[in-house]
Amino acid sequence: MFSTPIVGVAILGGFFLPFSQRYKFADIWINCLLYMLNLCCGLRHEVEGLENIPKDQVAVILSKHQSAWETIALRQIISPQTAVLKKSLLQIPFGGWALATLKPIAIDRSNQKQALRMLLDQGVERLQEGLFVLIFPEGTRVAPGAYKKFNAGGAMLAHKSGFPVIPLAHNAGEFWPRNSFLKYPGIIKVKIGPIISSQNKTAKEINAEAEAWISQAMNRIESETI
Repeated sequence: MFSTPIVGVAILGGFFLPFSQRYKFADIWINCLLYMLNLCCGLRHEVEGLENIPKDQVAVILSKHQSAWETIALRQIISPQTAVLKKSLLQIPFGGWALATLKPIAIDRSNQKQALRMLLDQGVERLQEGLFVLIFPEGTRVAPGAYKKFNAGGAMLAHKSGFPVIPLAHNAGEFWPRNSFLKYPGIIKVKIGPIISSQNKTAKEINAEAEAWISQAMNRIESETI
């Protein structure tokens, strides 16, 4: 990621520009990164379900979390977007500082009560500003084939805000494993599910519906790649 400091400086240098312009700087870097992954590693991706992304409103994205890939590439697939992330990431020189200017929802996981309050308060603000909010309900990267129960924070945000949920599944961990520098050639499969309405549903019901769809989609991805 040698380009990260360069792009970070460019974004920081444009701090006085509108958010949309700073966002475009990040988009250029992501486009270049995805191009290099294809060129150098033979790693590409295919997306199914783009028609499920609403054109007239934003939503809470509840996504499977296996790799670093989805923290980068999903910004290009569903945009404009912000994400829930660890507050400590914003302390990384240049890259983290630049990220701080792109309206992230940065939480301190050591204080769960405060983290949930920040997620709900800032999440509602971002949705009302017209940004999709990406949340990884597993809370951390989970290896392919492993299971971790979904946290309810994302579903609680959908319930409180009234915005719908987009469930999303992928198998990026098969090609860019957790905590690994190595990337393997292949095609990452991304599946975007139908909108899940938050109206007249509890957060528990929303979470269960999203988790069930993602689990089924992961099974389909596995059967398609055997």
